Amino acid sequence: MSQVAYKSDVEAVDALAQSYRDLKAEISKAIIGQDEVVKAVIISMFSNGHSLLVGVPGLAKTLLVSTIADVLDLDFKRIQFTPDLMPSDITGSEILGDDRQFKFNKGPLFANIVLADEINRTPPKTQAALLEAMQERSVTIGGVQHKLPAPFFVLATQNPIEQEGTYPLPEAQLDRFMFNIPLDYPSYDEEISVVKSTTSNNKYKLNNIVTGEQILFFQQLVRKIPIADNVLEYAVSLATKTRPNTSRATEAVNNYISWGAGPRASQYLVLGAKCHAAVNGKYSPDIEDVQAIAKYVLRHRIVRNYKAEAEGITEENIIEGLF
Repeated sequence: MSQVAYKSDVEAVDALAQSYRDLKAEISKAIIGQDEVVKAVIISMFSNGHSLLVGVPGLAKTLLVSTIADVLDLDFKRIQFTPDLMPSDITGSEILGDDRQFKFNKGPLFANIVLADEINRTPPKTQAALLEAMQERSVTIGGVQHKLPAPFFVLATQNPIEQEGTYPLPEAQLDRFMFNIPLDYPSYDEEISVVKSTTSNNKYKLNNIVTGEQILFFQQLVRKIPIADNVLEYAVSLATKTRPNTSRATEAVNNYISWGAGPRASQYLVLGAKCHAAVNGKYSPDIEDVQAIAKYVLRHRIVRNYKAEAEGITEENIIEGLF
């Protein structure tokens, strides 16, 4: 789909909003509940960002990602991260062919959507290889750069329990993820529906809703959406308020935060607000759109100190105080 398919950017934003509604409806055939999670993942994709999904086992994180890949008509690969996983296991390596020439054998990173399952269970060397690919959208093997397919998204999962033997992602690497999306247990009624559908013979067929070419177009469209100066300034102000011992820091931030969010948080707050506005049929974001995605952007970019942990102050408590 090219831009000439629409008479104006307004018409294109309407198409993006309709595509989002169609995606949600199709995904709901396989995923019951988790509406906010699905919305956040789609927004991060349309904003050309990666997401970190955090939840206990059994909350259908893998099913959610594979379902999104199906309805987006994109190539999907799942990588199970383990302590013995090497960088070449995910990026690929050079092998000696029958003609005695080395050729590059692509790893599972060469897909449109990559599920990095339990990313904190693999050593930093392998984490770094993945995160480099996320940033550069390419991998370098034997001095040769290999471009990853476009669009390219990494959806990584983390289990917040059983931290023994894990390698927590450093803050600099967490900053590569646009969103940190928590998954919670389903409600009682949702769990009833989940159990009914998964223990019966009922089958569903998922239809392709959006193509890779359309996603690339929507990513460019999101960047073109205008934003008022006061909304942009509000987004930047939110990020700067998280930095302790600075002129804009709140009392709670000075008391409970060791490190605050960097400039990338401001960029993602603006991009996320633009996309949040677009999927809701608005042609320009307002402050409510910034607030709607702020927790996803800031949650993993602020580091609590010992006092906050001792008093049970969460990142969410501090972010809400910024509003």
